[in-house]
Amino acid sequence: MFAANSAGYRRPVERADAIVIGAGHNGLVAANLLADAGWSVQVLEATPQPGGAVRSGFVTAPGYLSDLMSSFYPLGYASPVLDSLDLEQYGLEWTHAPDVLTHLLPDGRAATVNRDLATTMASMEQFAPGDGQRWKNAYDDWCHVSDPMLKVVLTPFPPVRSGLDLLRRLGVGGSLRLARRLVLSVRELGSELFQGEGAQLALAGCALHTDLSPEEAGGGVYGWLLAMLGQQFGWPVPVGGAQKITDALVARLAARGGRIEYDTPVTRILVGGGKAMGVRTADGRNWRAKRAVLADVPAPALFLDLVGERWLPSRFTEDLEFFRWDGATVKVDWAVNGKIPWTNPKAAGSGTVHLGADLNDLTRYAAALATNKVPEKPFLLLGQMTTADPLHSPEGTESVWAYTHLPHRKHWDAGEIEEHVGRIETVLENHAPGFGKLVEGRNVFSPTDLEKEDPSLVGGALGGGTAAAYQQLFLRPVPGLGRPDTPVDRLYLASASAHPGGGVHGAPGANAARAALARNRALTGSLYQGVISTANKSIYR
Repeated sequence: MFAANSAGYRRPVERADAIVIGAGHNGLVAANLLADAGWSVQVLEATPQPGGAVRSGFVTAPGYLSDLMSSFYPLGYASPVLDSLDLEQYGLEWTHAPDVLTHLLPDGRAATVNRDLATTMASMEQFAPGDGQRWKNAYDDWCHVSDPMLKVVLTPFPPVRSGLDLLRRLGVGGSLRLARRLVLSVRELGSELFQGEGAQLALAGCALHTDLSPEEAGGGVYGWLLAMLGQQFGWPVPVGGAQKITDALVARLAARGGRIEYDTPVTRILVGGGKAMGVRTADGRNWRAKRAVLADVPAPALFLDLVGERWLPSRFTEDLEFFRWDGATVKVDWAVNGKIPWTNPKAAGSGTVHLGADLNDLTRYAAALATNKVPEKPFLLLGQMTTADPLHSPEGTESVWAYTHLPHRKHWDAGEIEEHVGRIETVLENHAPGFGKLVEGRNVFSPTDLEKEDPSLVGGALGGGTAAAYQQLFLRPVPGLGRPDTPVDRLYLASASAHPGGGVHGAPGANAARAALARNRALTGSLYQGVISTANKSIYR
């Protein structure tokens, strides 16, 4: 089969069982699972490199490695999806900072989570008598449900088997109490579980890794999940940087015959008779997908730009008008010629440090974002990369980053961003006087810069859409979807815009691959082709 280009020449149409749009980690997970099933897989990536938001590079000063966008991976480390891929065979190795995270209060006190439970308990006990035991109680509750809970979170909706497992473990009463906990705000959950500020802020700071305020329903579960994962597994990083996750996924795919073509943006999903037949790329080539097209791109881009309203139900396109992004992000990386001079040395051993806010400050920060204002006092999430992995910079130095959220806007003035970077550095200087004098180099990624680096980070949004309850589960990305299947047959949403959303855990990609394989079985009446490992089979249960 041939197609003509603009010059009139005819070129062969590229073919594969599956076309995967986007070589972000979700697209690469999907491609790997389809290749495991014996499918031929072609990945088309718009940018010059794979990985999306899971990449590393030298952007501050020579010898200082930075994780460019995402970093620290509790969900990735705990993910049954990534674990099933045996990425350690392809060079992925994990390492930990001495402490998981520290929340520094404005008055200088520190609440620290360490993988050693007794160490965490002692830190929380300083804030209120009994909070050490209360932390242990909360952790015991987590351990009782962690395995089925992670499967509920990371498998397709509805999570029938894992949900039944939870019900068996907890009984009806326990399940109802858990359901209540899942809809609490992080302020309410923290006040119910603990009496002191330390443990409450450990949860609240974790919840604000999303775009939810301390008052929003459902925020508590994110704080509880990330804090307890930190207690159970830590918040590890790959040895040698985030890029190692991507490198391992690419190497694994290549070993199974999968192909990736870079600098090849997709401009159209080719639809015939209501079915995805393939894609067209910006260079005019047509790519035939014999079985499925999987898209690791944001939902609005997939449906409105690549598919088009012609092939979508009118109510579906109306619902897309109400799709909500998560907040924008500004991220700063520094090369520090020395260790950060923390006023409270308890922060020195943590891979992640939460800075500049007590609980009421977090509420004010979130309120500014909700009212489209730039927070005068930003809350910072800071990563000490060399503390977590010595390969990030020369001995005795630190490769460090911090990010904070901004309102989601289409355009940002460069002066406005630079002014906000000044606020970020003021917060850091308040907790570590003399920090600025040690800086050898700096790199700033504005929301616009982040989108240039990874087009899926629309307006600097990291999560593929808000984490608010009204856009989760069967409401993600629009009401009634909740699964990777789309209104176009054989087209699957494999990005963070699909359930379960943002985070480097591979679940949207795995869920899309599962749906494509299931649809193919329904069409052909045959079993999967190829051999799927026992570990991979667990994903499809």
